[in-house]
Amino acid sequence: MKSEITGITRANEGMQGISWNILGQTYVPKSCTDHSFSWHATLPPGTFVPPHIHPDQDEYLYMLEGKLDFMLGGADAQATPGDLIRLGMGVPHGIFNKSDQTAKVLFWVSPSQKLYDLFWGLHNMKEQKPEDVVAMAAEYNIHFLPPPPA
Repeated sequence: MKSEITGITRANEGMQGISWNILGQTYVPKSCTDHSFSWHATLPPGTFVPPHIHPDQDEYLYMLEGKLDFMLGGADAQATPGDLIRLGMGVPHGIFNKSDQTAKVLFWVSPSQKLYDLFWGLHNMKEQKPEDVVAMAAEYNIHFLPPPPA
């Protein structure tokens, strides 16, 4: 079991200096144990995380800067700095930066499952083609939903 190490992860640092490029966004892992995994995300304008489901993880986002649009279980919502977004296990959700400003967010999931490993895999892809991202995510029990009808 991976236990928490007491200490401080500084504002502009991640664990062991790690920084990932995931779908045009920058993810910096802050903490990872068996019980929870957290990361700081920078979402430039126009980037998004397509609708997907975590069957065995609760996910949380704390908005630091900017504005994000969400698809939460079929309903649309928006969040701004100071808002906490709660995404329960098995609830479909998508995250979209439709604004002209960069959004910064603290994410975390509980339990961690294999999300940390998935992010390494996605980061290391030569090209993050949608079909390859979807296939890899499914191997880690994160399931992307088909696009809505046009």
